[in-house]
Amino acid sequence: MFQQQPLYSWEEEDFVLPDGVKRMGKEQPQRNQMYNMYHGTSRDIADVIMREGFRQSKVGMLGRGVYLSRDLNKASRYPIDLAEAQRVVLRVRVNVGKVIAINCQGHPRQKTWHDASCGEVYDTAWCPPNCGMTQSGLEEDCVWDPNSITVLKRIDPRPGAPQAHR
Repeated sequence: MFQQQPLYSWEEEDFVLPDGVKRMGKEQPQRNQMYNMYHGTSRDIADVIMREGFRQSKVGMLGRGVYLSRDLNKASRYPIDLAEAQRVVLRVRVNVGKVIAINCQGHPRQKTWHDASCGEVYDTAWCPPNCGMTQSGLEEDCVWDPNSITVLKRIDPRPGAPQAHR
C-alpha cells in the first residue's frame, strides 16, 4: 500500500522584530546592523549548536564561515539530503559587521573575503537573490565569527500544507 509523505510548513506564528533589528529585504545587509537570520540543520546538530554555539564550516560556496539566510524558506531546505521531518531551523540574531556582496561565481573575493592578505577584511559575505550563486535564487549569507551569532529560537516543521518554495 502506498503511503503519502506528510507535508510540512515552516512558519513562525509569534514573530515580532525586536527594536533595532531590520526586516529582510532584497537589499544588501547594512554595515553593523542587527538582523534576524535562519540556519537549517538536523535535530541533533541543532541541539549541539544550542548547547555549544556555532562553529565555522570549513568549506562551502563562500569558504569558511557560518552559513545563514534572512529567508526562512531558504534555511528550511537544509540539510538538503535529510528528510524534511528531520530538519530544524534556528532563528538567530546577527550583527553582520562589514559586508561584501559576492554576486557571481568566480568573484575575486568569493572565498577570500576575510583574508587580510587578499585585501580588505569583511565580517559577512552576502549573495544577493537571483545572482546565479545559488540554485534556489534565494539570498545567502556567510558570517565569519560564530560569536556574533545568538540563537533566538528553534523552529520545528509542522505537519500541514507546505509553504511554496519561491
